[in-house]
Amino acid sequence: MAAKTNGTTKRQRRDIVVIGASAGGVTALLALVKTLPADFPAPIFVVQHVGADSQSILPELLSHVSALPAKHPQDGETIRPGVIYVAKPDHHLLVEDDTVLVTRGPKENRFRPSIDALFRSAAYTFGPRVIGVVLTGYLDDGTSGLWSVQRMGGLAVVQDPHDAQQPAMPENALQFVAADYVVPLAELGSLLVRLTLEPAPAKTRLPAAERELLQMELTIAKQGGAFELGIIDQGKLTPFTCPDCHGALTQLIEGKLIRYRCHTGHAYTVSALLGEVTASVESMLYQSMRGLEETKMLLQNMAEYFAKDQQAEVAALFFRKAEHAGQQARVVHESILQQEALSGDLQFQQKELR
Repeated sequence: MAAKTNGTTKRQRRDIVVIGASAGGVTALLALVKTLPADFPAPIFVVQHVGADSQSILPELLSHVSALPAKHPQDGETIRPGVIYVAKPDHHLLVEDDTVLVTRGPKENRFRPSIDALFRSAAYTFGPRVIGVVLTGYLDDGTSGLWSVQRMGGLAVVQDPHDAQQPAMPENALQFVAADYVVPLAELGSLLVRLTLEPAPAKTRLPAAERELLQMELTIAKQGGAFELGIIDQGKLTPFTCPDCHGALTQLIEGKLIRYRCHTGHAYTVSALLGEVTASVESMLYQSMRGLEETKMLLQNMAEYFAKDQQAEVAALFFRKAEHAGQQARVVHESILQQEALSGDLQFQQKELR
């Protein structure tokens, strides 16, 4: 909605910046904030993937090199322009009205904080005022959220994959989102300064079903309760189960992007889900191999006992059984190697699936 000043209408600007980064992101963020002026007119919200048990000093690092203050915000804090808000470890960073929300809703793509959750909340709250930025990182967190930003009239900005320390996140974003700008890191600061001075277009009117889903996912990120909210009715119920809680997964479609959310709230893209399933299968295969190798050792031990006890025929029987168990273990080991190859390039697999 446009603001009124002295009886005239003042158009809103693109004055909300959301940034997502993963592997290589700290270096990229430090380089970016150095280039931003002290009078930068927009708040900046940052999700940098970190371990749940990590003690993040990213706000201190950013504040040290930037003219802008950076901080881990408190839940319910009022948003102010020219401040860099950094997600706390193991907490989602969301926006609602003019406040920051710090929550522990369900993980998305195995992450909390989630880039997608931040981007969706900004898109839903501020619509065309949002500038979404995807930087370096593994896999594809941020792709779905960037799609929502653009769908709601905001701008999609992606770091040039050739310029990124880890190109997977930018590449995945570009596969599903027609980015408005693809730039190297060195040009990003000046681009953001220019874009934040531009007037925002009118709000995009989404179909009611799309807006309902976006609102529902924002609520899930805030407080969970996906089942009670009716997530199962928002897509196609699948035979797949959530790797985290084993709940039923509902398939959701965004443009050409397929993703899944379970009835407790965990969310996955195809790539993230395949990674989790692959890891689970690999773990079970290792357990099977361990069991077969222990069986072989036990049979060999018994065979050696009977050989010493001059029971040659019985000893030979146990030696044969031990060799058979060893052969089975080697077959399982070969399966593990093939499974590791499958999990080694999720981005390639996702392309193959399409």
